[in-house]
Amino acid sequence: MSAHTLTHRLSRRLSRPFHFSIVKLLIYAVLVFWAVLVIFPMVWATVSSFKTDQEIFFSPWSPPAALQWDNFARAWTKAKLGIFLGNTLLVIIPAIALTLLLSSMVAYVLARFEFRGKTVVFYLFLTGMMFPIFLALVPLYFVMQFSGLLNTFHGLIIVYVAFSLPFTVFFLTGFFKTLPGELAEAAMIDGASHFRTFFYVMLPLASPALVSVGIFNFLGQWNQFILPNVLMSNVGLEETQSRYVLSQGLYYLYGQQFYQSDWSGLFAAVTLVTIPTLVVYILFHDRIEAGLTVGALKG
Repeated sequence: MSAHTLTHRLSRRLSRPFHFSIVKLLIYAVLVFWAVLVIFPMVWATVSSFKTDQEIFFSPWSPPAALQWDNFARAWTKAKLGIFLGNTLLVIIPAIALTLLLSSMVAYVLARFEFRGKTVVFYLFLTGMMFPIFLALVPLYFVMQFSGLLNTFHGLIIVYVAFSLPFTVFFLTGFFKTLPGELAEAAMIDGASHFRTFFYVMLPLASPALVSVGIFNFLGQWNQFILPNVLMSNVGLEETQSRYVLSQGLYYLYGQQFYQSDWSGLFAAVTLVTIPTLVVYILFHDRIEAGLTVGALKG
């Protein structure tokens, strides 16, 4: 081996850590930029919620001279944010509960039992994940109208469950496959029925996945706008406002500011709406990571 070749190979090996450091630095720079891009609007909106309207327009980058706590009281009462929040919880709590219950039963059957048409059923749920929601709006509207479910909360709950089922079934099917089947067999040998085996043995074991996919569904349904806007906006004006969920209510408040000029109240409403999602993530972020990785670790 010539001295030139040896020197060339040695220089290449020495340059690899340098190139790796440059790539790492670029990745971290992109991540920091993305974090700032996401966090800055939230921080700015929160700071603006404590300002007066004059401060928002004439000193948007300065901290508030005094904390305007009455902005939040005005957003909660005058802007009817409390009503919008109550409507949202009235819809998403039963919707998430039904989604998790139905999806877990379907996923358990798909993961643990062999029957004719099993693959077809599974791929039908996968197809539902790829179906754009916009293509279903017109036929969905007429189906809901024909069924008498238009402009009703229970109708919106059914629609939320239907659109959440495909992803939830897909997620839970993979998780149930990682659970030890010996536990179910032992329960059956001890005389437990399929019902008791599922609800008392297998479902508690799936709690990490249930929490993870439940949070995903919570965030998706909490921010849902197009479905309630199509299915809950077809009655009188006053009655429509009393049925708004949070996403509709915020959009309505935004439109009202061009006439009322209560921008501080709008920023306060945005801040109040953001708090629940942040609290959910802070409390359960470790459970989300555990639910997402446990299948890979056991697989």
